[in-house]
Amino acid sequence: MTTALADGAADQAGRFDGRVVVIMGAGQTPGVTIGNGRATAELFARRGAHVIAVDRDLAAAEETAAAITAAGNSARAVQADAVDEDEVSNLFAWVHRQFGRIDVLHNNVGISISGHDAPVTEITVEAFDLVTTVNLRSMVIACKHVIGYLRDGGGGVITNISSAAAILDYPYIAYKTSKAGVVALTSHLAIRYATDGIRANCILPGLINTPMAIESRITKLGLSREEVIAARNAQIPLRGKMGTGWDVAHAAVFLASDEAGFITGVALPVDGGQTLKVG
Repeated sequence: MTTALADGAADQAGRFDGRVVVIMGAGQTPGVTIGNGRATAELFARRGAHVIAVDRDLAAAEETAAAITAAGNSARAVQADAVDEDEVSNLFAWVHRQFGRIDVLHNNVGISISGHDAPVTEITVEAFDLVTTVNLRSMVIACKHVIGYLRDGGGGVITNISSAAAILDYPYIAYKTSKAGVVALTSHLAIRYATDGIRANCILPGLINTPMAIESRITKLGLSREEVIAARNAQIPLRGKMGTGWDVAHAAVFLASDEAGFITGVALPVDGGQTLKVG
């Protein structure tokens, strides 16, 4: 990947001038690479958006906002738990009071291994409930409370992060089914609110080199970072290498842009061709 693609091309600056973008899950777990949420927040800001970086971990949200403001762009860090309906409702009300508009909701919250996900024969009810609550219910709650603001503003964009696991052979049941639910949620939003000028799309990241993906597997599988990365790279047809958070970010920014203004209801794989493999 070129540096221009990684950090945002200059000729795209200003694409989102004046627009307010709320990113749920804009922080990230510690690691040596950038996560999808943080990369997306930074890229929207570089395109001129006012970014509301939301995370249940305020320190993580503040790190994202600090990186954005240090680069001379606009961001505010906000603490909110995406599965707490009152906190989410209050969040959107606050954003609208502060800025007078909401243009984009980007739902990036999700867990798998850290939620004790497992194959269907081994999953506990508690683990299944936790993963589906975080991955799916959180997005339902956010969409429920943002739609009125988008409608009142004449339209807007909702982008949900699903996963290629929704359609691939994936071993853990809660993550797979919750991410498949995100695809269904997105298609529901796209058709039900099209006449309000609201577009809804989802992204299906494949194997991405993020802290959440890599660090959790190092711990769970007892492998070195190099072994985890090599095993994941081997599954990717395109150049034999995982994607990065920037790949997901560029897809998200495109789907929210005016250039994608006639695109709604899509489930876009960002996976280096992984979902094309058979056998």
